[in-house]
Amino acid sequence: MTMKTIGDIASHRQTHDRLACEFSDVAPLLDATAAATAASRCHYCYDAPCVQACPTSIDIPGFIRKIRNGNLKGAASDILSANPLGGMCARVCPTEILCEGSCVRNHPGDEPVQIGALQRHATDWAMSKDVALFSRAPETGRRIAIIGAGPAGLACAYRLALSGHRAVIFDARNKPGGLNEFGIAAYKTVEDYAQREIEWLHSIGGIEIRTSQALGRDFTLDELRTQYDAVFIALGLAGVRELALEGESLNGVLNAVDFIEQVRQADDLASVPVGRRVVVVGGGNTAVDACVQSRKLGATNVTMAYRRGVENMSATWAEREFAQTNGVHIVTHAQPVRLIGENGQVTGVEFQCDAERLVIEADMVLKAIGQTLVPVGIGHELLTLDGGRIVTDENRQTTLAKVWAGGDCATHEGLDLTVQAVQDGKLAAASIDASFELTAIKAA
Repeated sequence: MTMKTIGDIASHRQTHDRLACEFSDVAPLLDATAAATAASRCHYCYDAPCVQACPTSIDIPGFIRKIRNGNLKGAASDILSANPLGGMCARVCPTEILCEGSCVRNHPGDEPVQIGALQRHATDWAMSKDVALFSRAPETGRRIAIIGAGPAGLACAYRLALSGHRAVIFDARNKPGGLNEFGIAAYKTVEDYAQREIEWLHSIGGIEIRTSQALGRDFTLDELRTQYDAVFIALGLAGVRELALEGESLNGVLNAVDFIEQVRQADDLASVPVGRRVVVVGGGNTAVDACVQSRKLGATNVTMAYRRGVENMSATWAEREFAQTNGVHIVTHAQPVRLIGENGQVTGVEFQCDAERLVIEADMVLKAIGQTLVPVGIGHELLTLDGGRIVTDENRQTTLAKVWAGGDCATHEGLDLTVQAVQDGKLAAASIDASFELTAIKAA
């Protein structure tokens, strides 16, 4: 067998059969009986706290009641009318700190209703049956340019298309999806789900997606403002923060997001190289995904090292527990000091742990310490940035006329989550639509 090696980083650490098992769906779909049982546990609260905790304000008691009554079409309609990417969010949302974390049954001696699993049950049914839930309004003649085909851009395009406008999405990559396609662990979204969901969104009509089109290279913001009635920026955070440490250029030192993308886009998981001893620096969901996928690919020793305490990690308690049950060792209060190497290959990471120095051996180091906005092509003095993000108001309108922004690239309340990006896209679409109505009134 041919081995691709960099130091001790190699492909084919696991057999194909083993990899198929390791990367199978981490949360399999509920069957009809299990879904009915789960739905029967809901109290159908008035002014339900789970709804308040959902960034997209899905009528959770309403859709669960419909599932209990066997009305899956109605349940899916409730979900997707509030969150057009409800299927993906059911897979990747940290429900443990959002809807399920707020469930009135979430207390010692009981457990929350399986809201995420029930949401997936309804949305997967609707997509598998190709059920027509919504129809598009008559054409308005308005055209909106959307920069970025991630969750915010897709949600915005879908809402605008429903209103009868035409949305043209530009994305720098060779396929749409953004974070949902390239940045989430493969075991969370199996069977090419991100692309299947995009096909469902696209089926409403009025949406055009242009891939391999990069802002600043193939078009400018000013050009789009001239050619379209409005622009929505949903670039995400394409830049990756560096450790800025000695040894960072050694072979075997990679960005965690690049590693995750490589796994997600691999035609053959056995061909993805992984170290035997992997150290992942960071404490967020990206770090967890990188750790767990390293283990599933065949790494024998994986350490997740974070500079602060567990209470400061952005990865939820459920994600941390999942990492540990998959054999990941978590080290906290470990500040990286330098990366150690031999003959150009990384061999370990030195950390400052309180008053002591600790060296963890590694042949692969994955950096997961955050991402940043790459403002190439934005280049407009009237577009205000704050803390490396585009400043918007509560309706996601920027300081530049005819331009809105949302998702991770923009300032907003809440965490950087798929569901928050969807809400940003919804808010921007509603604001853009309202601006057209206002313009029409003034012209009358």
